[in-house]
Amino acid sequence: MTSNEDRRFPPPLSAAMSVRSGRIGEGGIDFEPFTEFLSADGTTEWFRAWTGNGELNGDAFRVFGQDGSGGYAAFWLVRPGRTTAGQPVVFLGSEGETGVVASDLNAFLWLLADGYGPWEAATPYEPDRGPRPDRELTAVAEQYAAPFRASAGSVMQQAAREFPDFDDTVTALCR
Repeated sequence: MTSNEDRRFPPPLSAAMSVRSGRIGEGGIDFEPFTEFLSADGTTEWFRAWTGNGELNGDAFRVFGQDGSGGYAAFWLVRPGRTTAGQPVVFLGSEGETGVVASDLNAFLWLLADGYGPWEAATPYEPDRGPRPDRELTAVAEQYAAPFRASAGSVMQQAAREFPDFDDTVTALCR
């Protein structure tokens, strides 16, 4: 089976998730943060169900929250030798939506600060959706990721450029 190693969030993620947890559903962001990463066994169970592929495990993901329909936000562990915080943030929706929403935790903090959650970033086809800066999340991003400041649009574009094949990669695992 899979490893149930340390499931605590990196401090910047913990700080951002503690701000979000008090405001679930506010500001048009459909995101419910967890207090720690989903267990390895829970991640494997979810990923097998999501893909329909019982041969997989969830070792490539660290799930840290969900949207209201049950889609998961996670770090995708594809960069060998990097910490969890240095991995891309992805969204795998309950209706099959997929997307790399930020290239790493620093970028994800700025995405949140600009008023976007994982679902909103993975499904940016709402024409009236625009930045909705959040003062508290901006303070978290400034504290932990000031040198990496970027707009949500830039964060999403960079992630899409860096990982253009994420959807195809995940789709190939599905049965």
